[in-house]
Amino acid sequence: MISKEDAFKAISNVIDPEVGFNLVEMGLIYDAVSDDDNNVLVTMTLSTRACPLHQMMVQWVEEAVMKHTDAASCRAEVVWEPEWSFDMAEQHVKDKLNQFANRSV
Repeated sequence: MISKEDAFKAISNVIDPEVGFNLVEMGLIYDAVSDDDNNVLVTMTLSTRACPLHQMMVQWVEEAVMKHTDAASCRAEVVWEPEWSFDMAEQHVKDKLNQFANRSV
């Protein structure tokens, strides 16, 4: 079976092109489970429902799991509950984005 940690490690190769951080550190990946046949289901969200890269992000997640693990298949499911918030990002991401926001003002 593919562990949650292995799936998250694989997904950490997927960078959100708008902010330059990976989806795991952004807090956009909620869960990853594998069955006995190594079929992986990733539960994720996006920072906004209007994300123009919605389909691409899903595809990138699925491809990353397939490339970096022994998964037989991978399906990424986008959910909107719980709704993503800035607080879900890792602290270093929040710090960097706050620095950028403060310089832009």
